[in-house]
Amino acid sequence: MTSYKPEPEPEPLRHVEHVMGTVFSFDVREVPDAGRPRVLAALDGAVVGLHRVDELFSTYRPDSQISRLGRGELTLSGCDPEVRDVLRLCEEAEYRSGGWFTARYAGGAPDPTGLVKGWAVERAARMLVSAGAGSVCVNGGGDVQVHGGPWRVGIADPLCRDELAAVVEAHGELAVATSGPAERGCHILDPHTGLPPADGLASVTVIGTSLVEADAWATAACAMGAARARPWLQRLAGAEAFVVTADGATWHTSGFARYSAELCV
Repeated sequence: MTSYKPEPEPEPLRHVEHVMGTVFSFDVREVPDAGRPRVLAALDGAVVGLHRVDELFSTYRPDSQISRLGRGELTLSGCDPEVRDVLRLCEEAEYRSGGWFTARYAGGAPDPTGLVKGWAVERAARMLVSAGAGSVCVNGGGDVQVHGGPWRVGIADPLCRDELAAVVEAHGELAVATSGPAERGCHILDPHTGLPPADGLASVTVIGTSLVEADAWATAACAMGAARARPWLQRLAGAEAFVVTADGATWHTSGFARYSAELCV
């Protein structure tokens, strides 16, 4: 009898990068040995890309193109193509959300914060998949884009630090985005009043295939407040949602259950 020793699984690639005021983590699996140099190069390129996004879009950097655009020192046509692309996506999200998502605050200055992080994560994940990685998870400050898998993505309990409110089982291409005041305080405002919604939610998590969309829809739902968000999220095509209310209760859209995994305690 001839014994058979299976080939060892390739070592996953992992990386953590502090950028854009938060932490980005990369978990890359199913990388064939022959394609490892190409995936490593893509990982390096993705990290460089995140720092470039910070340089272009940070509202805290006076030299960023988005800050200069807001001060009138730069025209939109003079901005990098990435800036024009992101602001176009913001306009689409504003239209599709009925104005509840907006990339303009503080007197009309452009502020794509509610979308650009999801855009950066989604772009980084696609770079790794295009380079040959079979299974990818990129997490940017709690907003996650995965390919392959299966992956398990925890949804943090916004009212109980270090605990989970739910767990999502992710297969294939899936995005999980969460918005709410838990990490940064009440920073999402009703764009029609400029004030926090009277019936604010503790957190909104949206699941879809694109993190650009999921990020924008989670932000829009938070801006709406509890009464408007629930029926809007129920009608939202191609996405599901899990919500934690201000008093700690939870609810989810009708299709969320197919993504839900057992929450181990």
